[in-house]
Amino acid sequence: MPTYAYACKDCGHAFDIVQSFSDSSLTSCPECQGALRKKFNSVGVVFKGSGFYRTDSRDAKGSTVSPAPAAPAAAPAAAPAASAPAAAAS
Repeated sequence: MPTYAYACKDCGHAFDIVQSFSDSSLTSCPECQGALRKKFNSVGVVFKGSGFYRTDSRDAKGSTVSPAPAAPAAAPAAAPAASAPAAAAS
């Protein structure tokens, strides 16, 4: 069951309470009977699996960026292998 944080708008009293998802929100302060507001906190996120850790993208030398391979400027494109006649396959 989740823990919710509340704070009183009138007296400033802040507290946490464990409530079910189906329970309705609290509306009155237990100390002064003033109006309550629900506080929202940041959520902790845990990524599991490969690709989420800082060391996953590094090589053995510790470099973070690998150089891009240089492409030849005047190299013609290779012809596809599927251009052979289909009659030879029979």
